[in-house]
Amino acid sequence: MSYRIRVRHGERVPTTGPVVLVANHSSLADGPVLFGTLPRGAVFLIKRELFRGPLGWTLCKLGHLPVRRDAPDRAALSAAVRILRSGGVIGVFPEGTRGGSVAEARHGAAWLARSAGAPLLPVACRGTARESGRRFRFRPRVDVLVGRPVRLPEQQGRAGLAAATERVRTELVELLAELDGQTTDSDEPDDDVRGNEA
Repeated sequence: MSYRIRVRHGERVPTTGPVVLVANHSSLADGPVLFGTLPRGAVFLIKRELFRGPLGWTLCKLGHLPVRRDAPDRAALSAAVRILRSGGVIGVFPEGTRGGSVAEARHGAAWLARSAGAPLLPVACRGTARESGRRFRFRPRVDVLVGRPVRLPEQQGRAGLAAATERVRTELVELLAELDGQTTDSDEPDDDVRGNEA
């Protein structure tokens, strides 16, 4: 599908060094939209069920990592840490599944950021999923808001991981609220909206 994508504060993406990008997940288009519009390419952790057929071949060629959702996936997490330690960007949807609640953020993003000493970069995305009851829109607008990089609490152990995960959740919830406050229902094109395929 073709979207009109508006990215706000893309300059907040660190130009070098490891970054753990966390974003909300409302549709399958979220990953491609973020991959194609942010100034640095990210390797996303994607549920292993999608690594089948032509889509799976494409995901592998792009370097994305398959991950199990039903249990901690040490192989995927270890591969992600290696990418971060080499200065790369890892993208995570902490809800764990499309359409989940940000309030149910899982530990993966926090664990990765703490293990690799990487900052967390929250990113909010709205518009990839059609709202129930709304008519089909040709080239719908997608709004992406990049938050400020943050460092997670350094407390150790399970309590530290829980505190870091709560910080991930809070940052994403607040950024989504900020984006929702900025967007309108207007379909008029804006100067900073770019056409993109996703």
